[in-house]
Amino acid sequence: MEKKWSALSWEEKREERFKRWLSPPDAKFSSPEAEKAYKQRVTRFIKAIKLEEPDRVPVMLPVGFYPAYYAGFNLQTVMYDYDALKKAWLKFMNDFSDMDTFGGPGLVIPARALEMIDHKLHKWPGHGLFDDVGSYQFIEAEYMKADEYDKLIDDPSDFWLRTFMPREAGVFKALAKLPHLTPFIGIPLSYLSHFADPEVEATLQTMIAAGKEVRRWQEVVGEVSRITFEAGYPRFGLGGAGAPFDFLADMCRGTKGIMMDVYRQPEKIHEAMERLTPIIIKTAVEAANDSECPLLMTPLHKGDHNFMSPQQFETFYWPYFKKVMMGVIEEGLVPMPFAEGNYEPRLEIIKDMPRSSVVWYFEQMDMAKAKKVLGDTACIAGNVPVSVLCTGTPREVKERCRQLIETCGKGGGYILAGSASIDKGNPDNLRAMMAAVREYGVYKK
Repeated sequence: MEKKWSALSWEEKREERFKRWLSPPDAKFSSPEAEKAYKQRVTRFIKAIKLEEPDRVPVMLPVGFYPAYYAGFNLQTVMYDYDALKKAWLKFMNDFSDMDTFGGPGLVIPARALEMIDHKLHKWPGHGLFDDVGSYQFIEAEYMKADEYDKLIDDPSDFWLRTFMPREAGVFKALAKLPHLTPFIGIPLSYLSHFADPEVEATLQTMIAAGKEVRRWQEVVGEVSRITFEAGYPRFGLGGAGAPFDFLADMCRGTKGIMMDVYRQPEKIHEAMERLTPIIIKTAVEAANDSECPLLMTPLHKGDHNFMSPQQFETFYWPYFKKVMMGVIEEGLVPMPFAEGNYEPRLEIIKDMPRSSVVWYFEQMDMAKAKKVLGDTACIAGNVPVSVLCTGTPREVKERCRQLIETCGKGGGYILAGSASIDKGNPDNLRAMMAAVREYGVYKK
């Protein structure tokens, strides 16, 4: 008799998710060769995660928005033109047919929908930035005031709807007029009357129109994702299992605000993170259950050594992020935090996780030291410098990859990747990464 899911250990749950990743139910591949290549690629990553030696070192090409430029477009074009978006990503897939994994264009956010709602959290090419800028830009601000922690703690959904959203986008301003929904009991006549307010009605109409635009974008992103999967490329999950401190610092209080709070009202930060942690875990698990891939890739922002002291990291950042990671690990998922900035001073702290439960993806790191400290605990990934990928020669890229493979690849547990994504550069430099793993990254049995 099979065990119920709740009775399985985290390792058993992970094995079940690995099986699903390797052989997704109802999977359809474009050819037997594509299916074979898919299984080889997934097996390569699974063995690396489990600190075993696969056939060779797996590689993640740091493509970012690169397919847009490779196809002769720019980011502005593909943010507005979904046909160009599809054309660019499929051209890249077809031209780089020996990749180990390929992410779809889900991070190319639909600019027209953002314009419709008067979105304020970002600027993007053609909207606050020059047309030829290669990335959109997050606009940090105090979207939550210093005295509003209790609003968030008491009722996160209500805070999001009636406080945060009216500040995040101009079209949502009227939502602040809505009454608090939590106390509602009985016939909703009084609540319904608020939807007759002309400003609220206009808001809802705009939300519907923007939602239809997002649906059009989702259909294209979903089609590209389906085609790349059918061609044999495994997909990784994105986001979801982030650090509670980053949620407060990035989305709510801003850098200045959160650091003032660290000294002025630290207890409120802790209380808010305790409230947010189970919500983040639940949201991440629910999203991952809709995907065949158990990997959850999440960028980390404020844990960088240059941002907070070791004491602050151990007090505010690590305990809650560790809870989030343990929460998703207990459900058989594999967190893959992208440690932005310098995490070298954090190595002894972050190694305190179950063996082979996490993939640490490093931007700035002495990878020899990372291998020494984490090599028996966690798979590590990184960190071919963007500077070399963008301005170096294929020979220089290949040499840097060789050094990383020989330093980190021994015994398994290593994924070759860039230190960050690129948007422009010589395509032969990406091909050099693939050539390097085939020449230097093969494990001899």
